[in-house]
Amino acid sequence: MSVEVIAVGGYQEIGKNMTAVKVGADVVIFDMGLDINKLKLRVNQDISRLHSLDLIEDGIIPDDTLMRDVDGKVKAIVCTHGHLDHIGAISKLAHRYDAPIIATQYTLKLIEQIINEEKKFKVNNSLQLLNPGEKYQISPYLVLEFIRSTHSIPQSVIATLHTPEGIVIYANDFKFDNHQKISSPPDYNRFLELGRKGVLTLITGSINIDNKSQVKNYSEIVAKMILDDILKNSLRDEIGLIVATFASNIERIQSIVDIARDSGRKIFLLGKNMDKYCSLAVDMDLLDLPKKSKIYGNPNDVDKALAKVEYKRDNYLIITDGHQGEHTSLLPRIANGKTPFNIQKHDVVVLSAPVIPTQNNIANRNLMERRLLGCGARIYPNAHVSGHACREDYRDFIQMLNPAHIIPTQGNLRMLSAFAELAEEEGYKMGKDVHVLRNGQAQVFDGGV
Repeated sequence: MSVEVIAVGGYQEIGKNMTAVKVGADVVIFDMGLDINKLKLRVNQDISRLHSLDLIEDGIIPDDTLMRDVDGKVKAIVCTHGHLDHIGAISKLAHRYDAPIIATQYTLKLIEQIINEEKKFKVNNSLQLLNPGEKYQISPYLVLEFIRSTHSIPQSVIATLHTPEGIVIYANDFKFDNHQKISSPPDYNRFLELGRKGVLTLITGSINIDNKSQVKNYSEIVAKMILDDILKNSLRDEIGLIVATFASNIERIQSIVDIARDSGRKIFLLGKNMDKYCSLAVDMDLLDLPKKSKIYGNPNDVDKALAKVEYKRDNYLIITDGHQGEHTSLLPRIANGKTPFNIQKHDVVVLSAPVIPTQNNIANRNLMERRLLGCGARIYPNAHVSGHACREDYRDFIQMLNPAHIIPTQGNLRMLSAFAELAEEEGYKMGKDVHVLRNGQAQVFDGGV
């Protein structure tokens, strides 16, 4: 029985993740994401009303039309976590497959929101909950297992497919963090057990693989220490205070909240994405906010909240996103003077997120920072640690799993090649047991481990 790994999306870009694994006549799809940077180019359009083929043509979602030529039936759609580059295309593609969508609870709730917002297609796939440490029988000879992992969003997992030919591990986004408050450490013992049992292939992300300035990722607790040092004096001063970060990084937001909890400032989480991710996290007891905290996503409610902050700025802490400088997000709008709250001299803006290095993001972030500085703000950029493994973390992972084959994904050609070089340092050989694929290509394994 052969095992075929089909690179649908994410094999020549960051985002748009989608991989199919065919075992005999059964197919399992891992992730259905979108390209967030290309999505931003459609900012004035209602994506929920657009056809999938138009989005495929523009490179926003994976081109899954190649699945028509796959001689097999899709038995499951498996989602490893709730970031849009992994679940954002579900509303456009999932209805084509008579298969359940399997994910952890937080991820499933985000998927439900995406499906409910869709106006072009009706998605009736069943939603199947699977917790870390549990297994799900996909077919008579395929078993899915979720392994506890850490990333920059709650309930992220590493997916393991047990097949008659060996184990296939799909580990697209992860980090090795032993000190998170919300998420428990990764299940290292299980990784070692699977390595001894026999891993046929490891499909793994490549983000940070070529970051030569940092070869080992830092824990989220380091970000909290950085933020604590920045905020401890600012929280006492009679100034406006804004912290911008990823709305889905609930662990980071919890750290910010905990630092500010006893400051006397009322916490406002503002913006559509803050409402989307944080309200759900509060409902699921993943995020613990002080009683007087408020989350506002509706634009009118956001403006009313900002008017209160303008009146007495030292009574509030604003947590929002917009750290990339996107023109429609709240922080750039504040910088541009398009809200009831105006930056004054000595107000503090903390950017607890890096610039995602695209030309548009770099230009937008630079422009936003210059406008904030022009208003007199003090800016603390990049108070952040990554949610992705670094080079030596990937090496540790390879050594734990000892896979017979490695397929890097989630990156451009430079990043995939850098991962192949790392694998060669561990005794693998390009084209023999480490395979660099491009979107639309496949790798077939005819024998077991």
